[in-house]
Amino acid sequence: MSPKNTNDRAQLPDGLRTETLAVRSALPPSQHGENSEALFLTSTFVQPDAATSAQRFAQSEDFTYSRTSNPTVRSLEARLAAMEGTEAAIATSSGMSAILLLCMGLLKAGDHVVCSRSVFGSTINLFAKEFGKFGVETSFVSQTDLQEWRDAIRPTTRLFFAETPTNPLTEVCDIQALADIAHGAGALLVVDNTYSSPVLQQPAKMGADVIMHSATKYMDGQGRVMAGALCGPSALIKDVFGPVMRTAGMVLAPFNAWVVLKGLETLSLRMKAQSEQALAVARWLETRPEVARVYYPSLPSHPQHELAMRQQSGQGGAVLSFELKGDTPEAARAAAFHVIDSTRVLSIATNLGDTKSIITHPATTSHGRLSEAQRQAAGIGQGLIRLSVGLEHVDDIIDDLLRGLSTLNH
Repeated sequence: MSPKNTNDRAQLPDGLRTETLAVRSALPPSQHGENSEALFLTSTFVQPDAATSAQRFAQSEDFTYSRTSNPTVRSLEARLAAMEGTEAAIATSSGMSAILLLCMGLLKAGDHVVCSRSVFGSTINLFAKEFGKFGVETSFVSQTDLQEWRDAIRPTTRLFFAETPTNPLTEVCDIQALADIAHGAGALLVVDNTYSSPVLQQPAKMGADVIMHSATKYMDGQGRVMAGALCGPSALIKDVFGPVMRTAGMVLAPFNAWVVLKGLETLSLRMKAQSEQALAVARWLETRPEVARVYYPSLPSHPQHELAMRQQSGQGGAVLSFELKGDTPEAARAAAFHVIDSTRVLSIATNLGDTKSIITHPATTSHGRLSEAQRQAAGIGQGLIRLSVGLEHVDDIIDDLLRGLSTLNH
């Protein structure tokens, strides 16, 4: 009997769990039968003849040019779609380019967007400033007040955009409820699932139409490359976003796609371990007299604790924020800077999702380009510190925070 063709095994059985899909979903291997997905570092693909070339360019499906399709990028897209439980996915050069692709594909002058005011600062600027230039209006509403979302709807509303949990206050929205409101208004619901990843939460199962990711974060997991993605039905991914991608070119580089592919294989292990560590740090921070409030979904004190536990597989994720006490904004900012500057283990940076713990001051970094009024509306105070918890020993993380907290002047 001849050996079974390696490519026959690319058709995975139904019903596999997310952890298995994160390791096995990809394009079939090449004729060489490689076990690790191949890295295709090529800008173009040689065609066998002119007629085949014409057919492939017309169909925009087969590999012709890496701005339109690349096997390594396609493997990443197949894996992301499988993990999110959607029909398709399209990878982009960054998380923000994924939102740019979303808007370019779905919106036109005169259209209206309803967006949580608690989303990432650059997301707010992209909707309010950049697309505002082209006649797209955006209303920013409370992340958690469903009535505000309803009240913001106009006849021209085309899109609801939510990030859950939010950056940096970890506010959680009711995905199914927002989906129902959006669909009742003839709009689509887009959920930024960067913080939770498909390991903890699959918004498509709760009614979301498109799931957006900054794969730079947990999907890579080691802070190496930039990447983004949109996941959803084929009618949107292939027929709407695909043509925009081919024209505008916010394409993901094959090397970056390969790095994220490898990162996805350990995503489940990392998310669970980092979530457990984040909970331990959050509980400790709640005991500190220097801390006014801790924001973390797994804490019973979190306003959306029960909702978060239902939506996020009983896990809070690996990002928390905490507010330091301070009589004035200036005093609170000085205290925050002192705690951050006193660390010797944590990285002072603006990224998150790394195996290395990262500490940052949102009011002057991720949300620094917003106006003070916008920051206040989003709840971003000068005493707020965001911590992305990594894989160092949890006691070393706590000790590093204690260096600054224990030496604050009261």
